[in-house]
Amino acid sequence: MATSTTRRLAIFLGLALVMGVTRFHPSLLHHALWDASWGVFFLAGFWLRGQGRWAFPLLMAEAVLVDYLVISGQGVDFWSHYCVSPAYWFLVPSYGALWLGGSWLAQRQQGLGLRTLALAAGALLVAEGVCYLVSNGSFYWISASVPAPRSFGAWLGNLGDWYLPFLAGTAVYVALGALLHVLATQLAHAAPRGSHARH
Repeated sequence: MATSTTRRLAIFLGLALVMGVTRFHPSLLHHALWDASWGVFFLAGFWLRGQGRWAFPLLMAEAVLVDYLVISGQGVDFWSHYCVSPAYWFLVPSYGALWLGGSWLAQRQQGLGLRTLALAAGALLVAEGVCYLVSNGSFYWISASVPAPRSFGAWLGNLGDWYLPFLAGTAVYVALGALLHVLATQLAHAAPRGSHARH
């Protein structure tokens, strides 16, 4: 998606704001909004393809910063929190899979249509699946928060418990992003016709 520098920056700031608000979970939003991080990284890969050298690291830094602020705000040492372990750093390849899924879609989509919708659904399922396997698997097998003994069967059970909620939450945000994309595309196509009609 070809965009100007200003538009890219606006897209980045919008996505960063959505991730920050939903990841932070202040008291008014607690349990009211699903964390949009996974959807944000997929959409960022789509809308900011080719800008990964700066956009991806900045979004990752924001995610870690928000986690740090939330955990520290609870009076808990960041490194001793249940969710923080060596597995925490596997969020980089996890979110990277979402970014790559969005970028892959951006390279292959051909405007609005059923083919693009099918590609989007496939790309999201694969990218979200890889993200989930890496993040959940690293936490289960590496984190000290998971009590021993560990087993492949127990891990599969854990995967099954959380997969659909994570997929549904991600899909909702990506669907909202897709709606915005459709509206913006339609407005962009309508604007030249409207300007010609005035002449």
